[in-house]
Amino acid sequence: YDLESEYEFETIIIENGSVDSTWEKLEAIAGNDARFKVVKLSRNFRMDGGLTAGLSFCKGDAAVLMTADLQDPPELISKFLRKWEEGFENVFGVITKREGTGPVRRFNSGAFYWLADRLTDGRIPKNASDFRLLDRRAYEAVRAMDERNRFVRGLAAWVGFRSIGIDMERPPRFGGVSNAHTFKVLDLAFKGIFAHSYVPLRLITITGAAIFGTSVIMLFSLIIRWIFFGVPFAGFGTIVALLLAAFGLLALMIGIVSEYVGLIYEEVKKRPNFVVSETIGL
Repeated sequence: YDLESEYEFETIIIENGSVDSTWEKLEAIAGNDARFKVVKLSRNFRMDGGLTAGLSFCKGDAAVLMTADLQDPPELISKFLRKWEEGFENVFGVITKREGTGPVRRFNSGAFYWLADRLTDGRIPKNASDFRLLDRRAYEAVRAMDERNRFVRGLAAWVGFRSIGIDMERPPRFGGVSNAHTFKVLDLAFKGIFAHSYVPLRLITITGAAIFGTSVIMLFSLIIRWIFFGVPFAGFGTIVALLLAAFGLLALMIGIVSEYVGLIYEEVKKRPNFVVSETIGL
């Protein structure tokens, strides 16, 4: 697929708070080819902040989102374009195999997509990647949503439009070391799920009702036993275990509520999702 002869294109590179010589190299690339534009952010705004920054500068008929570590294979762009030409407005990569990742990372990814699929009524497809092509209407709808807790692949799924996934294998990183450690991945997963689902809040209500109903049944059964069989034998250990379980469950419920409160806190501050320090060619 000869992209250069079929389409006019530009490449917008987001320099997301690098601490090495990335900026100097990007200056040289942009100086040699005017199709390469560069946006330098004032610090690292994480993956979704960088994607949001890139989308804010897009103006083409379609935009391709991808990372710079070559884990998103550029040769897949031609397949994206073919699907776009067929009328699809959201064409995304579906990861079928992850190379260079350990079992913990694979488990984290699998658990996240399993939960996201069930808590969002299937809106976030399993193993969907941020690597995707968005039609102008789709990416304008995504960037119009002024949310502070950005989860771009969730927003792209939420806006709808005609979508299709293309299978891809994710190769090892070309260079550098991934900063996607377990706690950062879990933080992103929690934000992604809580920002697109109210099911955890509903589960609190359901769990509370279930515990209350169970306690009423148990109390009634204990009264019946007391009437017909007398006072049962002492169950100190059982009582302590039940109390610990109850307090643990309450702490979990409070934790879920606090996550939502934290998201609200971030929204009401209305801080920008990124801050631009310098641009080249824009």
